[in-house]
Order: sequence, then structure tokens, then C-alpha cells
Amino acid sequence: QVQLVESGGGLVQSGGSLRLSCQAYGVSNIDVGGWYRQLPGKERELVATIDVGGRTNYDYAEPTGRFTISRDNAKNAVYLQMNNLKPEDTAVYYCKVYGVDDGTGYFDYRVDYWGKGTLVTVSS
Repeated sequence: QVQLVESGGGLVQSGGSLRLSCQAYGVSNIDVGGWYRQLPGKERELVATIDVGGRTNYDYAEPTGRFTISRDNAKNAVYLQMNNLKPEDTAVYYCKVYGVDDGTGYFDYRVDYWGKGTLVTVSS
């Protein structure tokens, strides 16, 4: 059974940094891992994705490059480094993976897997 466990959230002052981690269990390999966030009262939005080849996509409109997504394929883990955090970054951050190889040797895209989320609170 595939399970995603996020960690690294917490309370940080404006201008601070956090590194979120997403560990996937029950998988042999992952094609695409991503981070999404849900601000209070808003819909969930994409922050960034990264595929197995390391290609990244930042759909969140952040021109200054404060966030960096990365992964460790050997560990089946995806990370989000967040620098110069602002109060408007306060949200629950979720990890999602799709294209999961659970041991068959093939990526299965029929199901998206989500973590339970980790809360990031940025104080001013």
C-alpha cells in the first residue's frame, strides 16, 4: 500500500526557511512528485513538481525563486526548500505523487497519492 508521509512544517518567522520532506512508502519508484498548498479559505494550488528525470515545473507564480523542489530517487523522497518565507505562504502543504511503480516495473498513472499535509505558519 502506497503511503506518503510529509514532515518539516512548523512555525517560522518572516524571512526564515523551512525544508519539507515527503517520504513515499510501498513504492519502488515514482515518476512525478509534487508539492501543493492550501491557503486558509482557498483552493489547493500547485507549488512545484519534479519528474524522475529531475525536470521541474513551478506553476506557482513566484518570480523570485524562493522555493526549490528536489528529490532523492534512491529514497523515494521529494523535498521542498522554502526560503525567505512570507506570512502569505502560511498554508497546509501537501505532497502528491503519481506514476507509481509498486514493484511491477511499470509506472501506474491511474491513481494519485496524497499525503495528509503539513502546516507551515509564517509569522510577521
